[in-house]
Amino acid sequence: MTYLLGLRLEGRDVLVVGGGRVAQRRVPVLLDAGARVTLVAPEITAALDDLAAAGRLTWRRRGYRAGDVRSGELGDFWLVHAATDRPDVNAAVAEEAEDARIWCVRADDRHASAAWTPASGSAAGVTVGVLADGDPRRAAGLRDAITSGLAEGALDARRGREPLRGVALVGGGPGDPGLITVRGRQLLSQADVVVVDRLAPASLLDQLPADVEIVDAAKIPYGRSMTQEEINRVLVERARAGRFVVRLKGGDSFVFGRGAEEIAACAAAGVPVTVVPGVTSALAGPAAAGIPATHRGVAQDVHIVSAHVAPGDERSTVDWAALARSRGTIVALMGVERIDRIARALIDGGKAPDTPVAVVQEATLPTQRTVTATLETVHRAVAEAGVRPPAVVVIGEVVAVARDLDILHEGRYDAFPALPADRSAATTAATTSDTASRGNRVP
Repeated sequence: MTYLLGLRLEGRDVLVVGGGRVAQRRVPVLLDAGARVTLVAPEITAALDDLAAAGRLTWRRRGYRAGDVRSGELGDFWLVHAATDRPDVNAAVAEEAEDARIWCVRADDRHASAAWTPASGSAAGVTVGVLADGDPRRAAGLRDAITSGLAEGALDARRGREPLRGVALVGGGPGDPGLITVRGRQLLSQADVVVVDRLAPASLLDQLPADVEIVDAAKIPYGRSMTQEEINRVLVERARAGRFVVRLKGGDSFVFGRGAEEIAACAAAGVPVTVVPGVTSALAGPAAAGIPATHRGVAQDVHIVSAHVAPGDERSTVDWAALARSRGTIVALMGVERIDRIARALIDGGKAPDTPVAVVQEATLPTQRTVTATLETVHRAVAEAGVRPPAVVVIGEVVAVARDLDILHEGRYDAFPALPADRSAATTAATTSDTASRGNRVP
């Protein structure tokens, strides 16, 4: 029977003996916990050497010596990790720690270890540690199942004592719910109110508790729309009422998403804001279709433009003539309805009429499709195919590159299948073949 305990190591000394793969896994976790780490080993891995060079740990470039644990010469240690590839050295370290009544984790022999390191992980502000009677595969699988449930909101772990306050501006990604960031998913699971855009991954809302308020902030082109002023008012009003508000948007909030306007409204009202970047469709759209935004020797620059107003419109700030002279890739958002005028402006500016163009509709969703053409023919191709927003327009030779490399996807987007909850099992088996590594998962 074990007693699971969370150690607060901030500012406390920890000794790690050994500089191999086991130490490489453990030291960063100790540093993240705020421990002052002393590493004793004649040789260490490149990653540990980098940490030492950066001053994040103290490296004693020698083997273990009797007295290192309790003499106080190296530090006043609260915790010791014996992680060498020599059982006799690990045993000596553990014995000295036992005599000094200092907890020691022995990597090579869980039965002889005074303490075990649980399979641990964090999500939604919760740290999870799992011990499974020395079975590292089972412990890691359970940890992943719990942290995945927390991150996805499948487990209701909203804060009780110290609930989150203010507004979180979360970029939801290009459409596929699996492409929201882990941080975004975690904050969404903590929300009391979600103000959601039309292009946000709305299927995630079904995983939230029933008492979470959902505010539809859709802006439908040429249709129903919630004004930006009303959105700002809702964010401020709900946050001032003590509720944690997640503003869930499609793509990234700062790429034609008016996120800065919402931050400004919150700042003026004294409401704190957390910003979580999202995967923008300007890059995800081409990638999902197999089109590289840049390619060596073809395109060294990418220009992302909003085409919500057409070229020539006095409200447009886009220099289409300069874009026409560029050899880089042009990615236009909100441009389907104005594709003919975009193509004409670029051709008039000197861009070759046979420049390849791809229009990716509903990128990263099962309904994704790609229509390819040239600047001269794209308007007709889009009309004949019945392409409708949301769609990303990609202009440049990278479209031809994708076709030449046979990576252009003109049909359905197939998301990578979700990994099972115990996905860590195979990884654990594949990465723990040596004796010290096998022990690392349990002690």
